[in-house]
This record gives sequence, structure tokens and C-alpha cells, in this order.
Amino acid sequence: MSGSRITRRKVVAGSAVTAVGAPLLAACGGGDEATDGSGGSDSGSGPLIATSEVPVGGGVIVADRNLVATQPTEGTFKVFSAVCPHQGCSVTKVTDGTIDCPCHGSRFSIEDGSVSQGPARSPLEEVTFEVTGGEIVPS
Repeated sequence: MSGSRITRRKVVAGSAVTAVGAPLLAACGGGDEATDGSGGSDSGSGPLIATSEVPVGGGVIVADRNLVATQPTEGTFKVFSAVCPHQGCSVTKVTDGTIDCPCHGSRFSIEDGSVSQGPARSPLEEVTFEVTGGEIVPS
């Protein structure tokens, strides 16, 4: 059975986003907004990602840390929780200037985490970080 389980490692390793969508959809509850305020982020310890791995005008989902690192403009970095505030699903991709949630279609700006498209009404939680030695390190 464990061979068919989708793990964070498989997601980070580049397994197909479509293989992740169905299990994530099943995780959605019946409420309108996530309300526990936890954001679900795990800053962990050590570097999140090398700055060179974050594309200008895009971003990278760091699934094993439940975070998203973006670089809206060259040399400007942002880090957000990867948990959609709508119903707690994890965002799965960053494209065309937005961070996208597969569960109900919410999209968030890579610049500030604000809602670009609902049904989410709250922005992604921003995470404090430092850039040190070419790496993004949550603080």
C-alpha cells in the first residue's frame, strides 16, 4: 500500500501536479475559510532554498516545508505559507505571476500573497525570512 501513497518527497521531486489534485481535493472541508490561524507553515531549521532556484517573475513550492518562495522582480524575494486560507488545501504551482490552489481555483499574487482570484478571501500568510549566502532562510 505504501507504494501508492503520495508523499511530499514525490511532489518535490516533480511528480505530476495532476496526480496530486485529487487527493488534495478530498482534504477540503465544508467551511468557508480556514480559521485556526496557524497558516500551516513549518519554518523548520536551515535554508529553505537557494535564491538561484527561484525564477524571476515566478516561484517554487517547497512542499516538505509547506512554503512557497517567490521572486516577483530580480533580487526581491517573498516567502508565503503554502496553505490556502480558503479550506486548507496546499497550493501546487506558481505560474503567470500567481500561486495556484488546485482545490477550488484560488490564485494568489507572487508579490504579496493577496487574492487574485477567489473563492479565497484572505491572502496567503507571509513568512519572515532572511537571504544569507545566496539562500533563503526562514527566521
